[in-house]
Amino acid sequence: MGLLDSVLGQVLGGAGQQQQPQGGGIGGLGDLGGLAGALGGLLANNGGQGGLGGLVSKFEQAGMGDVIGSWIGKGDNQPVSGDQLQNALGSDTIASIASKLGINAQTLLPMLATMLPALIDQLTPHGKVPDQGLGNHDDLLGSLSGLLQGKQS
Repeated sequence: MGLLDSVLGQVLGGAGQQQQPQGGGIGGLGDLGGLAGALGGLLANNGGQGGLGGLVSKFEQAGMGDVIGSWIGKGDNQPVSGDQLQNALGSDTIASIASKLGINAQTLLPMLATMLPALIDQLTPHGKVPDQGLGNHDDLLGSLSGLLQGKQS
């Protein structure tokens, strides 16, 4: 999964530089690893959201199909707010991810609003959801683990 490693390296590397903790919250690579795991859980075929296709459906049900469509398609990505993400993903999903990371939802939502569009955009370079999805959670986490270990060396 070289492409996934490369994409996550770009997205996580940029987020690690942009997201500076303010009074706690996301800090070192261990925390980024947790965030990567959470994103993998959102995008994995066997994740709680039903993979990228399931995520698209949730956005469509929330009236935001055009937003996630812009991330998948070619061209500029439409921005998304934390409130829109919470509406599309649901409070329980956001609370679960935040709890796993040891942060509150108000800290998590702006991070997701920055990272999720960029990640989905780069994982769909042909402008469509791959027929087989993006892989299972273990596959994505295995890629992420190797990537993060390489950054720590």
